[in-house]
Amino acid sequence: MLGGDLRVNRLGFGAMRLGLGAAAGDPRAGVAVLRRAVELGVNHLDTAGFYGFGDVRAHELIRQALSPYPGELVIATKVGPLVGVGGQATAGQLRGLVEEDLRRLGVGRLDLVYLRVGGGAEPGGESIGERFAALAELRRDGLIRHLGVSHVDAAQVAEARAVAPVVAVQNEFHVHRRDDAGVLALCERDGIAYVPYFPLGGGTRRIDAARLAPVAARHGATTAQIALAWLLARSPVTLAIPGTGSLAHVAENVAAAGIALTVEDLAELAA
Repeated sequence: MLGGDLRVNRLGFGAMRLGLGAAAGDPRAGVAVLRRAVELGVNHLDTAGFYGFGDVRAHELIRQALSPYPGELVIATKVGPLVGVGGQATAGQLRGLVEEDLRRLGVGRLDLVYLRVGGGAEPGGESIGERFAALAELRRDGLIRHLGVSHVDAAQVAEARAVAPVVAVQNEFHVHRRDDAGVLALCERDGIAYVPYFPLGGGTRRIDAARLAPVAARHGATTAQIALAWLLARSPVTLAIPGTGSLAHVAENVAAAGIALTVEDLAELAA
């Protein structure tokens, strides 16, 4: 339950990779992937205005594929990075970014907006209170339903929560990158959704498929499915948002939610 009132399935879909592969040359491929994801039960989409490759942009694909949106569909987006000019938006620039997301997605209110903090460096080291307060004002104005933070440390989560409720944290975390266990524990303690980005690797630390292969073989699964199943087993507050531009992979990813790892599996993956 995101924010106590939005029920989502724990296996969602991340839109960052929609413009890759076939979709990069043919937006219809991205539309087909999105529609198939929803057919398979996905009701949590994670996107951002800065997601896209060339003329293929995630927001526009989502709107083309799914609008008018199903009532149970939750769309989360992120604001902060400035496309084209680089750097981070100031507090005063965030309203414009939120209004642009509303227009591009074709909605009157955004379900969940994350303040995406920083660039490629490790999280932390800067204040986010002023920018988060700007989003909190937009929430009071009715443009945003719930707020989250992304690429943050525990101190920044606390700073944001002192301003307004935080319903979700999105940080890098996967079976072979567990540095953020402290923030995950905080989220679990306080009932905040924890949404790992790069759930299948792709960030600063890759997933070692060979280490996952024995568990995958026991379940007749792929190593990617085991990595996703591990995230869901790691904590009851984790939500997985793997992304893909492939119809085959979206079905494979969704099926990972049905894999029940054993105590022995988890012990082996913890090694």
